[in-house]
Amino acid sequence: MNRVRIKKIIPVGAFLSVAFILHAGLATAQQKSTAPRTPITPEWLPTGQAITPTAAPGSRFQTLKPEIPGRKNRFADDAVSTAVSPDGNTLLILTSGYYLWKNSAGHADQAASTEYVLVFDISRGAPRQVQTIPVPRTFAGIVWSPNGEEFYVTGGPDDVVHSYAKFSNSWAEFGTPIPLGHTAGLGLQVKPMPAGVDITANGKRLVIANYENDSISVVDIESRKVTAELDLRPGKTDASKAGTPGGEFPYGVAVQGGDRAYVASVRDREIVVVELNPKPHVTARIPLHGQPNKLTLNRKQTRLYISEDNADTLAVVDTATNKIIGELGVTAPADILAKLGGFKGSNPNHVALSPDERTAYVSLGGANAVAIVRLSENGAPTEVAGLIPTGWYPNAVALNRAGTMLYIANGKSNAGPNPQACRNNTKGDKDENARCNSANQYILQLTHGGLLTDPVPPAAAFPALTRRVSENNRWPEIMASNAASQKLAALQGKIHHVIYIIKENRSYDQVLGDLEKGNGDPHLAILPEPLSPNHHQIARQFVVLDNLMASGEVSGDGWNWSTSARGTDALEKDIRVHYAGGALTYDEEGQNRNLNVGIADMNARRQANPATPTDADLLPGTADLLAPDGPGGPGENAGAGYLWDAAIRAGLTLRNYGFFVDLARYEMSEDIPFHLFPPRDARAQNLTVAFPTKPALAKVTDPYFPGFDLRVADYWRFKEWEHEFDEYVANGNLPALEFLRLPHDHFGNFKDAMDGVNTVETEMADNDYAVGLVLQKIAASPYAKDTVVFAIEDDAQNGPDHMDAHRTVALVAGAYVKQGAVDSGRYTTVNMLRTVEVLLGMSPMGLNDAAAAPMADSFTPEYSPWTYTTRVPRVLRTTQLPLPAEARAGDLALSPYEVRYAHSLHDSKWWASHMSGQNFAIEDDLDTDRFNHALWLGLVGPGIKFPSRTTGVDLSQNREQLLAKFRAKPKN
Repeated sequence: MNRVRIKKIIPVGAFLSVAFILHAGLATAQQKSTAPRTPITPEWLPTGQAITPTAAPGSRFQTLKPEIPGRKNRFADDAVSTAVSPDGNTLLILTSGYYLWKNSAGHADQAASTEYVLVFDISRGAPRQVQTIPVPRTFAGIVWSPNGEEFYVTGGPDDVVHSYAKFSNSWAEFGTPIPLGHTAGLGLQVKPMPAGVDITANGKRLVIANYENDSISVVDIESRKVTAELDLRPGKTDASKAGTPGGEFPYGVAVQGGDRAYVASVRDREIVVVELNPKPHVTARIPLHGQPNKLTLNRKQTRLYISEDNADTLAVVDTATNKIIGELGVTAPADILAKLGGFKGSNPNHVALSPDERTAYVSLGGANAVAIVRLSENGAPTEVAGLIPTGWYPNAVALNRAGTMLYIANGKSNAGPNPQACRNNTKGDKDENARCNSANQYILQLTHGGLLTDPVPPAAAFPALTRRVSENNRWPEIMASNAASQKLAALQGKIHHVIYIIKENRSYDQVLGDLEKGNGDPHLAILPEPLSPNHHQIARQFVVLDNLMASGEVSGDGWNWSTSARGTDALEKDIRVHYAGGALTYDEEGQNRNLNVGIADMNARRQANPATPTDADLLPGTADLLAPDGPGGPGENAGAGYLWDAAIRAGLTLRNYGFFVDLARYEMSEDIPFHLFPPRDARAQNLTVAFPTKPALAKVTDPYFPGFDLRVADYWRFKEWEHEFDEYVANGNLPALEFLRLPHDHFGNFKDAMDGVNTVETEMADNDYAVGLVLQKIAASPYAKDTVVFAIEDDAQNGPDHMDAHRTVALVAGAYVKQGAVDSGRYTTVNMLRTVEVLLGMSPMGLNDAAAAPMADSFTPEYSPWTYTTRVPRVLRTTQLPLPAEARAGDLALSPYEVRYAHSLHDSKWWASHMSGQNFAIEDDLDTDRFNHALWLGLVGPGIKFPSRTTGVDLSQNREQLLAKFRAKPKN
């Protein structure tokens, strides 16, 4: 076979730098003093976007560091909220992210495993960090007392409020945390979670939004007790409105004076107006186009400013009438916004006002920018005057008292390489944890929050800064109708079908690090070719994608990026908190609070899951908290921003195998005894096992195809898919787009797994075999000529990689896919989605995929007939799966390297023991450090150290020598 290596493309950042120099030159001609003096190289993100936080003149960016003694590598992630003291001298930054940390012995580091309030002195403009205050757990809420002598922080799943005051020139908690009194949240197995908090003008009462209880609590500060709680749902105050959506997932709070509170209901897209006296009661509901998050009142409290995620707008309410007096799209200035096709994804999430209240600064989490919004005399938004580049995912913006300096807190950073998933033992300790101590290289530990300090730019700088944001987000590609997409559009009449496969959690090096071509580190290939021969053969036969990044960090956001090319603000606020301590439920695949909100009828919902509570007011309707909106004006295509929605809008046929089905049935099997059936027999038993969580998928989902259940082999998932594929072949009606879930490379359920597929080796081999069988089936069918198969991991969180913790395994196969090639172009999950859209003639879902270039260099306009023969991983012969007969004995000669992987190194009891306490009923509910340690220990061995670091080194050259050395190296 002719092997062609596609030349590594020049990083797109190089082109952006050139473009920006040209733009900056134009600005310089007008006013030299406001333009950046030197070009700034963009930093590329796994979303395909870029960031340039120091592009504005005089800006300064710093990574947030708690400065804990003895823990120099402990950084803070997900800076979520800011609060400036009443005198304007002190800035508080609250983190609410992934806080779990391990010490040198591999055990929980209690001192480092907290959230933080970072205290900055801003009295002289430039921030000076003066203190770090640890807070056990948080979720967004922080507020100063009007006197500036205390501040308060909501305590997340601990369901408390923390109080802080100054003692001996430093801040410290006073009194015990104030309990809010919730034993649980609403739904199935839900913990309470207070979110936003505000304080009355006299400083005597706090109002807290109870995110998981759909209520507010009123706290008397002097007595330190809850004096009232109000359920915000319509049916709880008026029985005639039972089953009416409203007041759910309250997040932001703004208190007007001492009498009224405004509460943002994220799921129901409304502001709930609550009169606090004589006792709290709802007086109005203000419907919105988007999902409200944080709320800001002007100084006189006559105007309420609302950042609306999903609609990407800023809304302003007159508090005298509780009517909206203005709403404006804030993604970009009008001339740019008009050319962006109505696509969403800028994620407005906070508003700060200038001292004269004629300008609003809106943080755009999804666009990595702050919008400068001009306000009219009555406070209504009139125009977006410009954009300011920021760090990755800004969550909050604040100003100093003079209004001359902006402080922008962001949540994330690039993770970089993670080649050493656990640290080698250097003391000869026999304890397994000491033999492979935690190096704190889990992907959520490697992403850090930051603080950008920007002098408020003059108007003359707005054009250049706006262009920079536009270039960073690749918006010119949208405005130019994406010229790169046109290159691939010629295949639209030739390719009529796409099979889109999503797998679970593997890094590139873990699986393809030992491939004879491409930039892989074989020393990190713990799932090498003998365990994954079809992954290797598909990459070898078609295209090696050795520079593709998973856009999500974990399964929670990975599944959303893999199906919608974005994450909403509610998703971004959820992920790290949920993954850190089990607070919040796994809502990322269409469930809310473990309830299937894809089913509107309550009786039908209970029939699908008898554990569903009978409360008619518990999440009525089909709104999904985390769902992205589709393209269109504000309020259009609400929650319809997924790939299947785009296919429906394009008039395409589709079929779903396992995407976004009710996972609570698998997660809570002890409460749902009917779940304990052999999923491989579901069709034979006429037993529905898949209940979609999206109404759009209700009629196109195979009811017999199991979701995330690691007890069942992917082989049986293939057999169920094959059953329908054969019917489609017979009838000549294969859907244009099929979604196929093959999750067994997640690993787990070793004790309960069926067919002897109960070790990591056999589960990886099973997943590999199923992928190969899919290709073999298509290749031998009439659809081989016009079908493309795409396979990708939802994320790469459970494996080391010497280039980037986001780099993952991706495969492409079909008659118009190049053969024998290596494509090292910098791709992401979003590029793959854009490729699917272009091939099938679909419109984009949002801003990110609309701007992304398809993977054109992996394709050819020339038709190339192809075949595929599945390779059976040798270790599967140790299972009870029905495999084809082996070849003749003379054909089975194995090298010592292959012999090592012909059997599992450890049995299921060993794996179950070393994975004890892990919850494999749902994705990623793991102690990931211990999980990754067990993988290394079980697949490589206790006596094998991690390799010397090859961080960032291109290993694509001299592969033969590198692989020979690796395979000759002794292993356990």
